[in-house]
Amino acid sequence: MEKTERSTIGLDSLAYIVIILAGIKISASITTPFLLSLFIVIIFKPFSDSLIKRGIPRWMAFSIISVIVLLFGFLLVTIISISVQNFSGNLSFYDEKLSLYRDEIIALAQRYGVSDKYQLTSLLNPARIMSFVAGALTNFSDILSNSVLILLTVIFIFIETNIFPEKIKVIAKDESLKYFHEINHQVNNYMMIKTIISAGTGFIIGAALALIRLDFAILWGLIAFLLNYIPNIGSLIAAIPPIILALIQFGLPGAIGVTGIFLIVNFVIGNYVEPKVMGKGLGLSVLVVFLSLIFWGWLLGPVGMLLSVPITLVFKIIMQAQPQKRWIAILLGDGSEIRKS
Repeated sequence: MEKTERSTIGLDSLAYIVIILAGIKISASITTPFLLSLFIVIIFKPFSDSLIKRGIPRWMAFSIISVIVLLFGFLLVTIISISVQNFSGNLSFYDEKLSLYRDEIIALAQRYGVSDKYQLTSLLNPARIMSFVAGALTNFSDILSNSVLILLTVIFIFIETNIFPEKIKVIAKDESLKYFHEINHQVNNYMMIKTIISAGTGFIIGAALALIRLDFAILWGLIAFLLNYIPNIGSLIAAIPPIILALIQFGLPGAIGVTGIFLIVNFVIGNYVEPKVMGKGLGLSVLVVFLSLIFWGWLLGPVGMLLSVPITLVFKIIMQAQPQKRWIAILLGDGSEIRKS
């Protein structure tokens, strides 16, 4: 009887989760700006707390942070919009250069016995490649287009952070409050460190591409900064458009050089700087991080990919707080719990 009750509770919980996720998927157009606002608040909250500790009134600290967020969002939208316009204006030139490279590749392939010219032509379609790059830039611009709504949401969330811990004290037990503080500390710490590292990555890549005079170097630096929040594949995605553009602008040696810049920067920062700064790490399995990236990306798009690690980290801490569900936290973990036992 007890086993039947547990099974029923388990099935009920699973049904609730499916319904909630379906609701999130359907309401993604509303949920995404809110989560992006939450993402911004998590990034800037340590800075606002630092201002408040220095004696600056809370309302003034929120005002300073709001102005910074507004200016940064305006800068991003402006740079991306101008870059999309310039990119569209040069599209015929880029298309022509890619067509020449495509013909050379097809001729080389046929020389080595690959005879299906139609398939190669379809695979190396310059229009498809250019539309992919232009579409990616447009998507970035669309995400940031609701800047006024996002800014207002950021302000209201900041106001709520002032009294939210007090609400938790009223409705929760001391144990729950402890885990709330742990979630707040770990997520804020992760996002602050990740922001500094991502900013450094974007600056170095943008400066290096500007030195070799690659078109839209500032844009590629910004995209490297933003996509560095996405674990595992973010840096790879950020490298594709500038490598294609370097191939068009400088030829194969230029494309190899840009590839080298991305590989060196991401290798040094990903393997030496980030692990050293992050310390003991997040305590999440690499496989879990990758799967959460795919899942939240499917559910909420690019914003879900940005937030995949913080969401999974919060879920792990919540599961760890409940003895009956601690096994879920162990499955999500990096194995440190096994080594301790």
